[in-house]
Amino acid sequence: MLVNRSIKEMINGYRARDFSPVEILEQYLNQIKIHNAKFNAFITVNEEKALEQALISEKKILAGDDLGVLEGIPISYKDSIDTKGIVTTSGSQIHKNRIPESNAHVVNMLRNEGAINIGKTNMYEFGFGITAENPFFGDILNPWNAHVTAGGSSGGSAVAVAANLCMGSIGTDTAGSIRVPSSFNGVVGLKPTLDLINKSGVSLSNTLDHVGPIARTVEDLAFILEAITRKRYSNNCIPDVRGMRIGVPRQYFNERLDSYVTDLYNKALKTFESLGAVLIDIDIPKMDDPRAVAHAIATSEVGYVHRELISTSLDQYSDGAKKTFEKSKSISAHTYIEGLNKRAQMTNDISRLFEEIDVILTPTTPIPAPSIGLKEVALAGEIDSVGECLIRFTSVFNITGHPAISIPGGVTPESVPVGLQLIANHHREDILLHTAYAYEQTSLVDFYKTRENILGVACRSQ
Repeated sequence: MLVNRSIKEMINGYRARDFSPVEILEQYLNQIKIHNAKFNAFITVNEEKALEQALISEKKILAGDDLGVLEGIPISYKDSIDTKGIVTTSGSQIHKNRIPESNAHVVNMLRNEGAINIGKTNMYEFGFGITAENPFFGDILNPWNAHVTAGGSSGGSAVAVAANLCMGSIGTDTAGSIRVPSSFNGVVGLKPTLDLINKSGVSLSNTLDHVGPIARTVEDLAFILEAITRKRYSNNCIPDVRGMRIGVPRQYFNERLDSYVTDLYNKALKTFESLGAVLIDIDIPKMDDPRAVAHAIATSEVGYVHRELISTSLDQYSDGAKKTFEKSKSISAHTYIEGLNKRAQMTNDISRLFEEIDVILTPTTPIPAPSIGLKEVALAGEIDSVGECLIRFTSVFNITGHPAISIPGGVTPESVPVGLQLIANHHREDILLHTAYAYEQTSLVDFYKTRENILGVACRSQ
């Protein structure tokens, strides 16, 4: 098998003509044919058009032409991202036959750099939830442990990457929808700075939506981000964080945590310190519950985006979507504008923290991936719905627009990955990738071996 390689190794192999884009694509398509029935990561496999794209890349390589950053690399897209001539369902039966007439901006950018669109990934309907449930196309299953959620709403993208069904995927994140499933599937997921990646062809909440990549390693993610933005990020993959100032929150992000998450978080802090980073305690500015602010903004905007379909096709939505629309109708213009004002204040307060530090380190979620079907979780004597719990640490940075990355932090005894979240100031993805890469190179070698062993067994048990 040739598919268990990094993007850099794949590109170098193409240049050396050790193997070809068509050969690699066929192996990935075979992986999907064998394993997708188990994990349900894909809604649509783009086999015919992907082969056409692979042939174009192959001809460029043989001709000695200049190659794109992702020439011949199979990438998948969350099914809410428009792809010209390819069914784009948003995980809903309402759009089961919807075929966009143009690509989303991110699709065009990656195609221009030679990426191959291998297919569209499964998701929570219209991105309305943080779990992997989908009543229309079937639930997405976590390849590490089939008894826990794969997370959402970009769950199919994270699972496709984790199970090695593609080399990377593009998801969307309104409150944590890239970082949460990345954490639960043991992969790397980035929510970039707000609007660093153009959102054209992606629609849920214009104020809070972010488009971003999911990959198996930090370096792979850097290459994908480089292809989308035309900015050099792979050069930031340097395994040296001596002098890096890492902010350690005294409030909010260290409260009401699962004990195993706490242990892994503290271990990560010690690791960074041993690598020469400087740990600096920081006070998180007093703020209203970020989840309430996020709901006031996003739920209002979702109801507006879907207003026409609500009036004509409400009965075709899932029960979860209908509940979202009911909440949307109850939010006043006053509450929405108040939410926007709070967002501005929170953004300013968080930005000021970076005058004294380079990055903030938090857990990605307060708990490991919960059991499928679990509705509530109790932490420190307080009960949260699972959905509210899972976005407690991620939704803050959708509101403020700061870039945030989830990287693996470890695995529980139940074979459930736990993620770490790094946050940087606006447009400092370079520092974010630098810090994440250094941690990965020193602390995740064994984790990646475990991932290959566990997911290899999961695939073979098909």
